[in-house]
Amino acid sequence: MPQLLELERAYARLARDAAFRRELTQWLREYAGRPTRLYFARRLSGRLGGARIYLKREDLLHTGAHKINNTIGQALVARRLKKTRLIAETGAGQHGVATATVAALFGMRCEVFMGAEDVRRQSLNVFRMKLLGAAVTVVESGAQTLKDAMNEALRDWTATVRDTFYVIGSVAGPHPYPLMVRDFQAIIGKEARRQILAATGLTAATAGKGGGTAGARITRSSQATCPRSWKRSAPCTGSTRASSSPPTPAASTARSSASACPAAAGG
Repeated sequence: MPQLLELERAYARLARDAAFRRELTQWLREYAGRPTRLYFARRLSGRLGGARIYLKREDLLHTGAHKINNTIGQALVARRLKKTRLIAETGAGQHGVATATVAALFGMRCEVFMGAEDVRRQSLNVFRMKLLGAAVTVVESGAQTLKDAMNEALRDWTATVRDTFYVIGSVAGPHPYPLMVRDFQAIIGKEARRQILAATGLTAATAGKGGGTAGARITRSSQATCPRSWKRSAPCTGSTRASSSPPTPAASTARSSASACPAAAGG
C-alpha cells in the first residue's frame, strides 16, 4: 500500500532525526509527565512472601495510562506528514482517550472506532473521548470488540489517507506500526532500568501482556542496553529474582553496579 511505504520511509528518517527526538522528549516531559516514579509496594511485597515488588507508575501520566507515550509520538509523525485528521481503534478505551487527547492538543480532527460491546463496557472512556472532541464510531460487525474496530479503522484509512493518519495503539497491524509502538514505548524500559539499578540488584523482571506493548518495551530496552556479561550471567527468563527484604540505602548504592538483566525495565 502506498501509504504504508510513505510511512515507512518517513519514520525511518524521523527515527534518526535529532530535532524530532528532542521534540518528542519535550512533549513527554512537559505534557505527559515523564519520568514516572518507580514505587516499592511494601505491603504487597510482605503479603506475597517477601519478594520485592516494584511498580512503574505509568498511571500517573496524563490520561492515566502509558498509551500517551505512543500517541504523542505518532501524532508528531502525522504532523511531519502534514496530516490533519487522526483515527484510532480502541478496546478498553485508554488508547482512544490518549488519541483524542493529542488530537485536541495539536488541533487535529479525531475519530475513534470502538466495538459495540466495548462501548457498552467502557462508557466512561467513551464520554471522555467525546468530551475531548473526538467522534466515536460504534462498530457492530463481528464480535464487536477490538479486532473489529481495527478492521473498520483500516477501511477508513485506505479511503481517507490523503489527510488522515491512523494511530495504532498496540503491537499490531502492518509494518512499520509494531516498530513505532515498540520505539515510542521503550521510554518506560529505559527509565525503569535506571531506577531499578539505583534501588536494587534485581536480575530479571516480568510484565503483563495484553496487546503487547509491555513485552515490546522490555525487549527493546534489553536489545538496546544489555551488555554481553549480563546476557551470560542473568538471562531474561521472564521471572523476578530478589532478596526477601527491601535494600537499605547503603545496600542500594552498593548494588547499583551489579549485573541486572534490563528486562527489569519493563516495570
